[in-house]
Amino acid sequence: QVQLVQSGGGLVHPGGSLRLSCAASGSFFSLGNMAWYRQAPGQPRQVVATATLSSSEVYLDSVKGRFTISRDNDKNTMYLQMNNLKVEDTAVYHCNVVAQERVGGPWLHYWGQGTQVTVSS
Repeated sequence: QVQLVQSGGGLVHPGGSLRLSCAASGSFFSLGNMAWYRQAPGQPRQVVATATLSSSEVYLDSVKGRFTISRDNDKNTMYLQMNNLKVEDTAVYHCNVVAQERVGGPWLHYWGQGTQVTVSS
């Protein structure tokens, strides 16, 4: 079983910055891709950024150049640095991790508890 605990988020003015963290703990053999999702009220969930096991990064077009995803494999932790935040970035942000609980076992998805990011003047 994998537990994901998120931290960070909050209220910031447009143009401001926030950093989200997502720490994985529990019993698992390997962590695979790690990603941040967001969902605004009345909107579909979006994949904001993905950090693959091979250290490549994929971003939603609207956040390219403003957000940076990173992962610390020694700490089993993922981060999302969000700069130049815009009102339209307001949403609940969830981390998602694909993990293998045992050698040769299936890759399963796990979710963080979610954290509110509000960008408002």
